[in-house]
Amino acid sequence: MNTINSLLEKIENAKDLDFGGILNESIELFKKTWLQGFLLQLFTIIIVMPLIIVLYLPLIGMLISQQENGTIDPEAFSGFFAGMSILYVLFVIVGVFVLGALSLALNAAFFRIMQKLDHNEAVTTSDFFYFIKGKYLSKIFVLMLASFGIAILAMLLCYLPIFYVMIPLSYFSLIYAFNPELSVGDIVKASFKLGNKKWLITFGLMMVASFLSQIVGFLLCGIGLLFTAPFVYHPIYLVYKKVIGFNNTDPIEEIGTLSE
Repeated sequence: MNTINSLLEKIENAKDLDFGGILNESIELFKKTWLQGFLLQLFTIIIVMPLIIVLYLPLIGMLISQQENGTIDPEAFSGFFAGMSILYVLFVIVGVFVLGALSLALNAAFFRIMQKLDHNEAVTTSDFFYFIKGKYLSKIFVLMLASFGIAILAMLLCYLPIFYVMIPLSYFSLIYAFNPELSVGDIVKASFKLGNKKWLITFGLMMVASFLSQIVGFLLCGIGLLFTAPFVYHPIYLVYKKVIGFNNTDPIEEIGTLSE
């Protein structure tokens, strides 16, 4: 079990990482995890779909009604949004936070699945719901609120800081996945420590991974994005693996690492 002090110490003493090596390892790991990445995309879509339906169904209904009348009244749209009740708006906001927390829980579970497959361990579909439990959801919800707050604050500061915080924010679910016993404050602290220490290489890896996943996805007629989009998670997982590591690392593997 990692403590916050041990995490921060490992991050502080981390060696330089090889960009090309991590990218190649990401591709090899992706060959093992592509099916689980596809399931992650499907589960995320299933979770987000109810909010999309609730949010857009009234607007779609109004558009259909206007089309049947043969006219489009711009004032009707203004009246529609003005007539939205405060209760409805609050419902949508709460829905965004809840579904965001569930999405974060799925992402954290995917990192655990990735780690199992990386070590040639068996996985099941139920592993995706590891963090969707009462003892985890409350902390995940607070972590989601913290990420929203940090992102909004960064955007209010003329958007430029968002390019910095996007890297630490990307480590939130990863740090939590392997250290769920830490407090939200400690997870945020460790994420910013790791994000700051390895900001440049993480940013570069995420940009290249995102570009490659989109290119390959579009070459596969667009539907391929459901398979390739999760590739972006692999480089940051490997950064965590090389900087912090896992408590269940094989002793022989540890000896090899120490001898480098």
